[in-house]
Amino acid sequence: MILQNEKRLQEKIRAIQDTMFVIGGKWKIPVILSIYYGNRRFNDILASIPRITNRALSKELKQLEENLLISRTIVNEYPIRIEYAVTAYCLTIEKIAKPMEEWGKNHKKKISRQS
Repeated sequence: MILQNEKRLQEKIRAIQDTMFVIGGKWKIPVILSIYYGNRRFNDILASIPRITNRALSKELKQLEENLLISRTIVNEYPIRIEYAVTAYCLTIEKIAKPMEEWGKNHKKKISRQS
């Protein structure tokens, strides 16, 4: 019985770690939100997120694309441009993002009352 509980605990921990690896960090959710709200080009995304650097944005875009959360399209016009879009798979994050948003708001209120 103890081994079974430990195995379930380890599975839960790994699943949460996987989630945090894919969407965790300072910039991933802001980048996703920027694209979701209509910023499709690199400079537009960059301008919409305060304090993000070119290098950080490039890294985040690459990781989000590798994890199938955004798509990257080369538009063959002159000049050639690259556009980003959230994928249908990315929209499944909303199921966990809404409760996280509510928790964050409530946490901020609780901490503000402590100060």
